[in-house]
Amino acid sequence: QTQGTIFPAPNFNPVMDAQTLGGALQGISCEKDVLIDILTQRCNSQRLMIAEAYRDMYGRDLITDLKENLSHHFKEVMVGLMYPPASYDAHELWHALKGADIEEKCLIDIFASRSNMEIFQMKEAYLIQYNNNLQQDIDSETSGHFRDTLMNLAQGTRMEGYADPSTAAQDAMILWEACQRKTGEHKNMLQMILCNRSYEQLWMVFQEFQNISGQDIVDAINECYDGYFQELLVAIVLCIRDKPSYFAYRLYNAIHDLGFHNKTVIRILIARSEIDLMNIRQRYKERYGKSLFHDIKHFASGHYESALLAICAGDAEDY
Repeated sequence: QTQGTIFPAPNFNPVMDAQTLGGALQGISCEKDVLIDILTQRCNSQRLMIAEAYRDMYGRDLITDLKENLSHHFKEVMVGLMYPPASYDAHELWHALKGADIEEKCLIDIFASRSNMEIFQMKEAYLIQYNNNLQQDIDSETSGHFRDTLMNLAQGTRMEGYADPSTAAQDAMILWEACQRKTGEHKNMLQMILCNRSYEQLWMVFQEFQNISGQDIVDAINECYDGYFQELLVAIVLCIRDKPSYFAYRLYNAIHDLGFHNKTVIRILIARSEIDLMNIRQRYKERYGKSLFHDIKHFASGHYESALLAICAGDAEDY
């Protein structure tokens, strides 16, 4: 059972919250603790209602006021919390595609883990927010088999709930050949299977692959391919097996191997806060021995740290 760390607040009063936020933002010095207390303790739909009440009350946009009053990573967290999930994905993808450097890992995290419905909604949000077609932007900003795989995932046409044992062995054979031969055609077959078969079907395919090759599919992909194409394929496999484990691995990586890669940490915590962040925390602790709470505390500071810890929703014993 998947579980987030942020839930709807009981006895919720958007008008009162909007008024409190207004006071915190309009004062001489911005009361950041108040912002954290409210925005990290309300679910996304409640935050959107607060933003509406805020607009009615002050005739101003809450996101704009947050941007004007806050700075650096703390601002990114507070503003990020104010987007509906699909809009937040769209926002992250836009910056990943249109920033100074393309952030391939952001594209990988989002496309490897989202359902058909989530992909459909973020394409819509992308079009509304940026007046651009997400698939066209992927097409123009990325290249090679990495691009082809992203384009396939961006169609959001993965089969759902369907599993056929009789074709699992055939698919596994195709994957095995693709790892042996590595031609362009084989790479296409490989990504077609990983992007379009249902999760249930792929579970069986990976089992068959192990039977045929004596090797785990992830090890085979790592051996046979490289670059972002390889990273994307592995991410798809890991997300099919266990999304919370995938995100625990990505967080650990972002915190330890990249010297606290803020963007990645912020994006994962916000995007998963109402889906499976509790499970991600559990996997993190099991796998790495230290809690996520401990590692954030160790590497972040100030109000930024407080905001991340509030979303992570650990407690002192997690430290």
